[in-house]
Amino acid sequence: MKLATLKNATRDGRLVVVSRDHAWALDASSVAPTLQYAIEHWSDCEPRLQALSRQLNDGAAPDAFAFDPAQAMAPLPRAYQWCDGSAFLSHGALMQKAFNLDPIDGAESTPLMYQGAGDDFIGPRDEIALPSESQGIDFEGEFVVLVDDVPLGCDAQTALQHIKLVLQINDVSLRALAPREMRTGFGFLQAKPSSSFAPLAITPDELGEAWYDGRVHLPLQVHWNGEWFGHPHGGQMNFDFGQLIAHAALTRRLGAGTLIGSGTVSNAERSAGSACIAERRAIEMIEHGSPRTGFMRFGDRVHMDVLGSDGQSLFGAIDQCVVQARG
Repeated sequence: MKLATLKNATRDGRLVVVSRDHAWALDASSVAPTLQYAIEHWSDCEPRLQALSRQLNDGAAPDAFAFDPAQAMAPLPRAYQWCDGSAFLSHGALMQKAFNLDPIDGAESTPLMYQGAGDDFIGPRDEIALPSESQGIDFEGEFVVLVDDVPLGCDAQTALQHIKLVLQINDVSLRALAPREMRTGFGFLQAKPSSSFAPLAITPDELGEAWYDGRVHLPLQVHWNGEWFGHPHGGQMNFDFGQLIAHAALTRRLGAGTLIGSGTVSNAERSAGSACIAERRAIEMIEHGSPRTGFMRFGDRVHMDVLGSDGQSLFGAIDQCVVQARG
């Protein structure tokens, strides 16, 4: 099942079911007005949404209409909680080597995670409006899971059962602002503006054989200004999503609608490229002594997509332009 949220002049949008080929959509308000409502009442809403999905994919939905990703908001336009991990250790290892940083104690056994802003997510075709190019504008391609209510102290294996939907995200980062915030020990704030999402939230079964061990075993295709930038594979997560959820739930309950991110998809193999500019710059620093790639400029465009074994896009594409924020 594939779900999207369409713009309707409200903050939370209108929930729709989308066909597997992304051509058609069907209003889901008879089941749930928003995705937040659906995830809070998943045991009741999920079978009814699945029924709408089957009807749509069977061509038996007379009220179906053409799906336009340009009208899509983030599938969950605002979340009560957004926690982003760093589950690909190859990314952290590159950063440590490039900047001569001391290893983080316990990083190989305990996931790194910060709590980001979940109140203003961006849609897949919306402009990324930011104050200044001097802030080091970067994209970061990640996978994300959406969970129902997770109890305090939930173990990693049980946590996998709480994953209801899988999403793909561009976790926009401002690299010039990050170092100071990291040194304070308080975590990111200004360095992490609003993140943007691919249009579709999908149930794990839509991934088929690519979903196992709590990971998305597919490459994330990233292009910058029409040029290939990377296709790192999601299966190389050092911590699976069950472990990330359990980490977040160690001392608190996670409310239905919590989003948990994988962190930048990263592979040790250099031929896979990267899912963020900072990683390419780190490689250049290691190989050449200084970075050769600049960060994004106003007018630049980033494109992200994940293709299944049949070549069909699974989450729909993120395709966005960076612009200067207007006062």
